[in-house]
Amino acid sequence: MSTQETELQKAMQDIEDISDFPKDEWCDAIKELGEELGYHQALGDHHSVAFLDEKPVLLVSFESYERITERTPKGYPIGMSLAGEHGWSSLTLISHGPDDSGDWFRSKHIYRYFDRLVDEGFFEDFDQVVFYGAGACGYAAAAYSVAAPGATVITISPQATLNSRLASWDHRFPKTRRMDFTSRYGFAPDMLEGAEKAYVLYDPKVEEDAMHAALFNAPHVTRFPCRLFGIDPEYEIMEIGALTPILEAAMQGRLSQREITRALRKRRDHMGYNRRLLAELAPSSRPYQTAIFCRHILQERRNAPRFRRAYEVAVRALEEQGKSLPPARPVTSHASETV
Repeated sequence: MSTQETELQKAMQDIEDISDFPKDEWCDAIKELGEELGYHQALGDHHSVAFLDEKPVLLVSFESYERITERTPKGYPIGMSLAGEHGWSSLTLISHGPDDSGDWFRSKHIYRYFDRLVDEGFFEDFDQVVFYGAGACGYAAAAYSVAAPGATVITISPQATLNSRLASWDHRFPKTRRMDFTSRYGFAPDMLEGAEKAYVLYDPKVEEDAMHAALFNAPHVTRFPCRLFGIDPEYEIMEIGALTPILEAAMQGRLSQREITRALRKRRDHMGYNRRLLAELAPSSRPYQTAIFCRHILQERRNAPRFRRAYEVAVRALEEQGKSLPPARPVTSHASETV
């Protein structure tokens, strides 16, 4: 990438913090930015789209008002923020309705919008196109990627469908029971058929997410288990600073399973992940593994009482078995990235 800043990068450096804006004011701020640097369009009453036009690489993201304002430093969409940082073009689909039922982007207005993009050959103007979304928005990213053959798709804990005939086992979203998942852009795994590569990240211990992930089973789809990332892996991935390098690699055309693995190694420094890992280890029944793990944590963090207690329990259990730990190895600190 050129070191010369683009107009978009310059404009995004000094934008105001809108994370605390009421929804109407927030939508107005997004509209103003879109109209200044590209375009903004309402897609019915509960959705909108903002296009920021820059380099011939495009990040298409599906996001919701609630997640955006909770998870980004200044309250701007993830895709838009990363595009502003790197000088990419971005197409950001936003759900801002009265409840979360709009987060699946099942609307005739959105169907028609993507139909028009296809008719205009919009995606053909870009050398690289990446679709991104998480949860319900991950479903939408997969479903609408069919409009851009050859795209790379990254989804985190997506639903394949909520059609009661195919996913009657998923009772988490009662508001979607009457929504149509059988018409156009309906079954997300089928809509990935034109993608060059697709990646589905999920926690296999969340049963429903694992079952949905199993439905994404085409040869060009990589299912990537993120064990112990919980019911909201996107939050955890952002917390450890792994989302940015994953999307950067995708935009540069070099994303692979190895790149994702490398990015997720940062979880080793995240205490939330380490606490969940400790919960998986029973100090009395798996004392050796617990003691080694807790000793590693305590070498880097002195103020970790939960790990101190588990370490002491595990060491006592080892002593009762007549066993001891090997000498501790020097620990190399891995600094966490801030998103």
